[in-house]
Amino acid sequence: MQHMALSVLCLKGTISEMEVANFRARGQAALQQMAERGALVRRVAIGYVKGPDDRIEKTPDERIRSAIELVFSRFSELRTVRQVFLWFDRQQIQLPIAVGPGDSSEIVWRHARYHAVHSILKNPLYAGAYVYGRSKTVVRLVEGKKQVKRIKRVRREDWAILQRDHHEGYINWDTFESNQKMITENENAASKFVRGSVRSGNALLAGLLRCGHCGAKLYAQYPSPYSIRYACSGYRLNGERTSCVLFGGLRADQMVSEQLLQCLSPLSVDAAVDAIATLSDASDERIRQKALALEQARYDVIRARRQYDAIDPDNRLVAAELERRWNRALEIEAQLDEELAALEQSREHPLTSRQREELMDFARDLPRLWNVPQSSPEHKKRLLRIALREIIATTQNDTIRLVLHWQGDDHTQIEFAKIRSGHNRYVTEPEVVEIVQKLARVETDARIASILNRNQHRTPHGESWTEKGVCSLRNRYSIPLHKERELEQRGEMLVGNAAKLLGFTQSSILRLIHAGRLRATQACANAPWILLKSEVERYRAQRSEGNTPPPANSTNWLFENK
Repeated sequence: MQHMALSVLCLKGTISEMEVANFRARGQAALQQMAERGALVRRVAIGYVKGPDDRIEKTPDERIRSAIELVFSRFSELRTVRQVFLWFDRQQIQLPIAVGPGDSSEIVWRHARYHAVHSILKNPLYAGAYVYGRSKTVVRLVEGKKQVKRIKRVRREDWAILQRDHHEGYINWDTFESNQKMITENENAASKFVRGSVRSGNALLAGLLRCGHCGAKLYAQYPSPYSIRYACSGYRLNGERTSCVLFGGLRADQMVSEQLLQCLSPLSVDAAVDAIATLSDASDERIRQKALALEQARYDVIRARRQYDAIDPDNRLVAAELERRWNRALEIEAQLDEELAALEQSREHPLTSRQREELMDFARDLPRLWNVPQSSPEHKKRLLRIALREIIATTQNDTIRLVLHWQGDDHTQIEFAKIRSGHNRYVTEPEVVEIVQKLARVETDARIASILNRNQHRTPHGESWTEKGVCSLRNRYSIPLHKERELEQRGEMLVGNAAKLLGFTQSSILRLIHAGRLRATQACANAPWILLKSEVERYRAQRSEGNTPPPANSTNWLFENK
C-alpha cells in the first residue's frame, strides 16, 4: 500500500514537471510568434519610444535625435569608433544615457564614452530593422548538472528574425552594413585578417599591403627616423624561412600616392568646394548641441519652479529639497548660457576671398598639397583606405610588383626595382652637382648655398643647403675649391670688374648683357654673370665710335645701334 502511494506521488510530480515544461514551451512559442510579427518589444534603444500598439517610433525630443544623428554623421567622416569618441570628447558634446530598469528608465546627459558610441553604431535598430535572437542561452549537462551559458554575440547569419524597414531609422540598411564592415576592418586584434585601424607613423600603406606569396600581411618597420620598410609577417609563424617580401617603403608610398592623386585630380575642385562648405561644421554642431542643452536646462528650471510653487511653504522638509533642486537648475542654466556665448564668440569666421582662392589653388595642384610638410600622415592614410581595398605585393628577382585593388574593383599594377646593396635614395640630383661645379669656380661655399636655396634646390633629405653641406658635396664629387685670381688666369671677369674697366655702373653692364651687346654666361638663375675679358676689351674698343651704354629702357637703344 505504501509502495503504491509513493508511485502515485512520483507520477503526480512527473505530470507537474511536464505541465510546467509544456507551459514554458507554449510561452516561448507565443514570444516567438510575437517576434515573427515584429511585435515583441521589451526595451527600445535611446532615440526611440514605444508608440500605440507597442510600435517603435522616433523620440519627439529634438536634442536626443540630433545627438544620435551626429554620431552617424561623424562616423561617416572619421571612419573609426575611437575617432568619433575622441571628437565628441574634444568638442565637449554630451550623449543621452538610459538610467534605470526597463520602461521606467530615465534619460540623463553625460560626457561621451566609447561604449556608448560603439553601442549606437552596432545596434541595427537605428537602421530601421527589427532583430530578435542577437543573443541566446545554451543549456548543457556537465557532470550531471545543468549549466546555463548566455552567448551575447551571435553571428548575423544565426539571428532568429531580421525584419528590415520595420520602423523609421536614423540610417538605411546599406549604410549600417557598410558601418559594420568598417568597424570589423578596424579591429586591430584581428589585424592578421583585416586592415586594422589607422595607426601613428609615416608608413602610408600600413594595413593595406598583403603578401602575394603566402597571403600574410606586410607590416611597417622604421629602421631609422627617415626610412620606412615593409616586410612580410609570414616568417613569424614559421621561423625556418625568411620574409617573402621585403622592400623600402618611401618609394612605394610615393608611387601609390601618385596613382591616388591621378584618380583624385578630376574631383579636386569639387572636394575643395565641399571643404569650404564644411569648414565651420564642427563649430556649428557644437553651438547647436549647446543651444539644445540650454533649452532643456531652461525647461528644467521652469519645472523645478512649478514644483516649488506647488508645495506648501510650511512643509520645510520638502520645500528645502525642492529649493535646492531649483537653485541647481538655475546654476546649470547660467553655466550653459556662458558656454554658448563663448562658443559663438569663438565661432569660425567665413573664409575671405583670398583664402578661398588659395584653397582652390591647392585643389588644382594636389601634389603640392599632398607633399607639404604640414599634411598629416593620418589624413593621407584615410584617403588611401577610402580609395583602395587592398594592395598585393610580390617580388621576382630584383623587382617589386604591387597590384592595387581599388574600391570599384579596378586594378592597377606598378613595378620598381629594389635598391641594391650599398646604394640609397639620398643622392644629390645631377643638375645640382653640375651647378655646384660651375659655381665653385667663382663663388665660396656660403654663396653657393645661398644661390641653391634661392633657386628652390634642396638636399636629398629635403633640407636647405648650408655652407657645410656644399663643402661635403664638393668633397664627395672631388670638386676643387675656388682659388684667388682664378678668373683672371682663365681670362674671365665678373660684372663688377667689367663695370670698372668700362667706367659704367653694374646695372648698365647687366643691360648690355640682356641686350646682347656683351656675351656672358650664367651657371643658373641668381648666379653671377661671367664675362670674357676679350669680349669686354672688344666692346671697349667699340666705344671709340661713340656708342654709349643702354638706358633703363634699352629696347629702342638696341635697335638704333644695330
